[in-house]
This record gives sequence, C-alpha cells and structure tokens, in this order.
Amino acid sequence: MPAELAGGALTGPDGGSDGGQGGGVGGGLSGGRGGSRRGDGRDDRSRAGGGEGGPEAPVPGLPVPRLSVLGVRHHGPGSARAVRDELDRIRPDLVLVEGPPEADGLVALAADPGMRPPVALLAYVPGEPSRAAFWPFAEFSPEWQAIAYAARAGVEVRFCDLPAAHSLALDADPVRRDPIGELARAAGYDDPERWWEDLVEHRGEARTLDVVAEAMRAVREGHVAEGVEARREAYMRRTLRKAAREGFSRIAVVCGAWHLPALTPPAPTPPAADGPDRLPSAAEDERLLRGLPKVRVEMTWVPWTHGRLAAGAGYGAGVAAPGWYEHLFTVPDRPVERWLAGAAAILREEDLPVSSADVIEAVRLAESLATLRGRPLAGLPEVTDAVRAVLCGGDELPVELVQRRMVVGERLGRVPDATPMVPLRRDLRDEQRRLRMKPEVMAGEHDLDLRRPLDLGRSRLLHRLALLGVPWGTPRRARSKGTFKESWSLEWRPELDVALIEAAVWGITVEAAATARVRDLAGGAGLPELAALVERCLLAHLPDALPYVLGRIEDRAALDGEVRHLMGALPALVRARRYGDVRGTEGLTGVTESMLARICAGLSPALTGLDEDAAHEMAALMDGVHTAAALMGGGRWLATLAGIARRDDLPGLLDGRIVRILFDAEALEDDVAARMARSMSSGNPPARSAAWMEGFLSGGGLLLVHDPRLLATVDAWLTGLSPEAFVDVLPLLRRTFGAFPAPERRMIGRRVRSGGALRAGSPGGDEEAGYDDGLAAGAVRTVRDILGRETGGRL
Repeated sequence: MPAELAGGALTGPDGGSDGGQGGGVGGGLSGGRGGSRRGDGRDDRSRAGGGEGGPEAPVPGLPVPRLSVLGVRHHGPGSARAVRDELDRIRPDLVLVEGPPEADGLVALAADPGMRPPVALLAYVPGEPSRAAFWPFAEFSPEWQAIAYAARAGVEVRFCDLPAAHSLALDADPVRRDPIGELARAAGYDDPERWWEDLVEHRGEARTLDVVAEAMRAVREGHVAEGVEARREAYMRRTLRKAAREGFSRIAVVCGAWHLPALTPPAPTPPAADGPDRLPSAAEDERLLRGLPKVRVEMTWVPWTHGRLAAGAGYGAGVAAPGWYEHLFTVPDRPVERWLAGAAAILREEDLPVSSADVIEAVRLAESLATLRGRPLAGLPEVTDAVRAVLCGGDELPVELVQRRMVVGERLGRVPDATPMVPLRRDLRDEQRRLRMKPEVMAGEHDLDLRRPLDLGRSRLLHRLALLGVPWGTPRRARSKGTFKESWSLEWRPELDVALIEAAVWGITVEAAATARVRDLAGGAGLPELAALVERCLLAHLPDALPYVLGRIEDRAALDGEVRHLMGALPALVRARRYGDVRGTEGLTGVTESMLARICAGLSPALTGLDEDAAHEMAALMDGVHTAAALMGGGRWLATLAGIARRDDLPGLLDGRIVRILFDAEALEDDVAARMARSMSSGNPPARSAAWMEGFLSGGGLLLVHDPRLLATVDAWLTGLSPEAFVDVLPLLRRTFGAFPAPERRMIGRRVRSGGALRAGSPGGDEEAGYDDGLAAGAVRTVRDILGRETGGRL
C-alpha cells in the first residue's frame, strides 16, 4: 500500500482502502478442479478458497499452477504470523507481493544484514521529486515476512501491483469504504481495532485467514471496481497470467484482502457466465490497461519509522499502535507481562517509583479487565488501563510517556550501504558518519560548542541542510549568551529523504548544493533577504557563496534608496560580524558602516507622514538598527536620534520610542520626566499620549517601578482623563501594559497602591517613601565593596 507525499502529509493513494483489510486464502489460477501433484507425490491442494475458478484458462502446453492468495491486513502482526506459517506449509516457487514492480531489482537488498525494518520503498519522478510515493514495511508487515521467507527459501519474489510509473501519473480515486468497520459492526463491535485484535492479532493462526477471506467476499459482494482500483487489480491478474506462462507450479500472492475476491472467485463459474462474481478475461484487463499515462520513475529503499506507520500520521493503511503490534509479533510468549514490565522500566528511567509488586498487580488487573470485557487476551486498552491505574496512579502525564515511547514506538529503520542513493544522500551519510551524528527518530537536544572542531562541523552541516530545505535540526535558544554556543533539536523524519532528492538538483555534495542554492536565492532577493542570506552563509561556512551575496548587497544598496530596506538589512549584517574568528570569517565593516551612514542621513525624512501601522513597522526597524549600532559603536546613530527628538511632528509612538532609546543610552538632552509630562499634557489628544506611552514603555515596565516621578506622571494623566477619553485609549493601554511580564505588573500595582507615586509627584517630594535605610544599609555596603569605590552613601 503506497503512501504518497503531498503537502507534508502522507496519505494512501487509494484512500486507505487496504488499511482495513482482513485476510484469507484463495485458490485456483487455472480452471482446474484439483491440485497439482508435487514431485513427492503428495497433493498440494490449497486448504481454502476452493481450488476452482481463476482469472484465465490453463495455458496450452504448460502445467496448471496452484495459486494461493493470502489476503492480509497491511502491518498486522497476526496476518504476518499466519502468512509466514502458510508459506512454510505450501512452499511456493514464486511469491508475489503487493507493491510496484519497478522494485523487483531492489528486493534482494531485503536479505542484506544492513537492512533493518521499518523501511520503505520510495518511488519518485526525477526532476519532480515532490511526486513521490512510499511503500512502508515493518517487521510485523505480512509483505515483509513474505519477502523474508523468499530470501530464506531461495525462492523468487516479485511485486505485482500497478507500476509506480502509472500510479504516479494517475489521479487517485479513493475507495471510501472501511471493510474492517463493516465487519466489526456486523459482529457487534463498536471498535473495529478491538474486533480485529480479538479475531486475528491475538490468535495469528493460519485458519483465521480462511474466515476473514469469506467475510471479505461478503463485504465486497456487488462492489464494482473502478478507476485506479480496477487498474491495480487488472495488473495483478496480468502478473499472475505471466507467471503461469513462465511455468511456475506453486504461486503465492500476498496482498490486501480487499483485492482477494478480484483474484480468485468464490466458486467455479462457467466460461460464458456473466455477473459480479465473474473475473474479467485477459482481453478485458488488457483493454483497461491500454493507454495508461506514464512517467519515468526511480526507486530506492529509505529508512522509515513506527511513527509514520501510525494511522494518525496520515498514512491511509496505517495502524493505531505500531509499537504494540511489533510487541505482539516479536514477543508471542507472555506478551502482557513483558509489555507491563517494559512500561515499568520506562517509568523508572524518569525516576518514578514502580515496584515489581506494581507490575504483578497491573498484570492481574489487565487480565481481569479482559475477562470482564469478554476478550480472549488482554489487549492494548486493558494494558493501558492497568498502566494508568496501577503504575501511574491515575496521572495522565506518565501514561502519555508510555504511549509515545511504547504504543507508537521510537524505532528508525536502516538501509544497507548497497542501496541506490542520489549522490547528495550518499554524501550526507558520509558526513553523518564523519561527524558522528546518528539520525534518530525522536527529537534530541544537542548543545554545540563552536570552539571545538567537531561541533563546528556539525553546526555547519545543519545550517547547510537548512538552506537546502532539509530541516533535520531546529535551532533553539542557546543556554549561553556567547556566540560560540548553539543549541539544536534533531529529529530525522522519512520525508527528509524526499527533500534530499529535491535538493539533489543543486549538487552532488551538501556543501556544493548549499552553495548553488544560495546563489540561486540571492538572484532575486531584496536587500533584507540578502542580509539574512549573508548570515546564513557564514553560519553554514560557504566561502564560495559569500562573495557573490556581498556583491549583490553592494549593488542593491547602491540602487536602493529606501531607508526601510537598509534598516531591515543592517542587523543581520552586524550580527554576522560578531562571529569573527570562531567561524573563520572576515568582518563586514565596510558594508555595514556605509549602510549605517545612509540610514542616519535618510531617517528623519522617512519618519514623516506615517500612519499607525507604518509607525509600528518603523519602531521595530529602529530597535533593530539601535541594537546593531550599539555593536558598531553607536555615536553617529544616537546623534541622529537626538536631532530627530527635537521635532514636534513625530507620531506619538516614534516620539516615545526615541525618547526611551536616548534615555537608556544616557543621551537625552532634557529631563525625561519633563518630556513625559509634556507629551501627556492635556493639550495633546489622549490617543497620541497613549501612543507615546506605548513607544516609551515598550522597552519594559521596570522603569516605572524605579522612577517614582515617571509613575506619578502616568498616574496623574490616567486619573485626569474623562470617561470617554479613557474608553478610547483603553485598548492601547491594555496592549502596552499587557506586554509587561507579570512580576513587573505586580510591582507597578504595589507602587500605585502604596501611594508612593503620588507622594513623589513634585520636585523635592519624598522619593524614598517606603524604603527603610537601616534595612538597606547592608546591601549598600556590599554593592560599594563590589564596585570598589565610594558611592556617597546612596545608590
């Protein structure tokens, strides 16, 4: 069952109709009524499905083959055990598996010791890798067990589904039926997964395939295949006819049970009969397959994950609990006891107390629940209830941990070195080995010290992949404020293999591809985008791309007279200068100094006639330039702001922001309280005063706590507003004060309630009201000792 990649989601191309299939055994490729004789003289008649009827009459001159169609549920451990046992019993000389025949040349790699499921076949269109499809296999997939049997027995194995060259060229028309749901409801179950577990997964006997085969025939009775589904089944029948002509005597087909009735009719049918149970003739199938659209495809094996096998991940043929299903397949002896012991081990790793007695009690509870619910064996709901009640004490958080680690699972598959890969993927694999970066399915946190060559190489690789659209790592806020530290969250996802195929057009190595990608991005980028690209080039260490990007910046800066573009570009360029020798890069002093000079020259005219939205945008740009200018030595920038601060026609937001910047830099020419009082006087419209306050206080609210005069000015302005004006400015005030951290808001509230702001409202007022000099004396002495100088008794 393929899973197509579209828009970041994995969906079954036929709507997941196979996802809910049962299992069964059908017989009779030819029209013969009896089984063929094996060399040892024993009857090789198939156990179920009646050995009569078939897609075509015997081929003259060839022996009549015996056909066993093993209808399965994809990724079902009970089906996988039943298929394995049935193949050992019938010993076919050809195994056909539902899947794209273009992968026939890759199936031998399944026997390589380096292959470890879960893995998937990936088909993609060269030049259009977004048109891709996956065929996933887990160890508990019946198809994988069929392939493993063929490898052990030295039997030929082929894929028999519609070629990927056609399926990727066709528009999928999903079959909107849920066979498992229909069968479960008929059996009186409200949960299809529970019905399937009780019938198959907790038994896994080959004879259960017979029962489900008959049930599937009943569900499909009267159904007429159309579109892609009809073509898939026509191609499967064509493959069977071809195998018969080649002289194979015992053929086994492993496919979704939904397709079983289309390959083996339930009873012998006269050749001239017509009706829904008659299989199409070879001529009818050929007419259906004639003229199908076709594209050129390439195929390979890629690692897969249990998480991507889950139905919740968008995979149409997915299962609800791949980790639980793997456990049922690999631990047939005492699965409940071993599962609960594993859950206890996970909880102990998190320092949660779980004793052996707890595990024993959880097993008893799970088995008692199964008995009360009439189940043959405790299933996932019962063991989950036992984990919740006994091991976790009713706490849902540790239950979710067990769910994530065990029910879904963390396994990431592996493919052998001999697997065909695009050169870029092979280079990445070599880089991962050189840098000792093992792909992991679960997100892991990694702190990198860029002073170490190994960590520096890891950082460069992750940044290069990000440029290529392969987000293996997600940057996190570093714990250290130095530029020599980076923190990443790494998680390898199967769709990243498709992203690598898409990126392969840029080069055969990660560095060469990232360099080519940067040059392509720089071709049509604006000045701020180019500046950000410079920073990314430095982080990824792309010395061949950096000169080209810098040249583009110089060209753009010379022609771009828009001050906002220069302001948006400067911070990224200045941040790039900070890396210095840590990343082996030269400074960008000439470019940044020139840009800052042009910003200072053009800033004042750019602040005229701005509406509210434009003023907010400009305030954000000014903050970025201020931070950048401080790293460069901000004398010119502060002088420019001081000159602009004398204007009386600025928008309130920008006027307040400029005053705050100058005040924090101790470059304000007059008293800040006087400026605030002037801007918030009754002669100004309340909306402008509120905007001024928003601009001034956007740097944080602690200023109002530590400067009583400013708090008193704000308090006087607010209490002096008319009710109508207060309602008008309330949204601005809520936005301003709502941006303060909660502790700052509480401190401001306490200051207002204490009356300190009002007492400090005039010069000479009691600015120190509420402070105890005796209690503060010890702290004053300590600070004076730290500073190493006299403070005059005051701080």
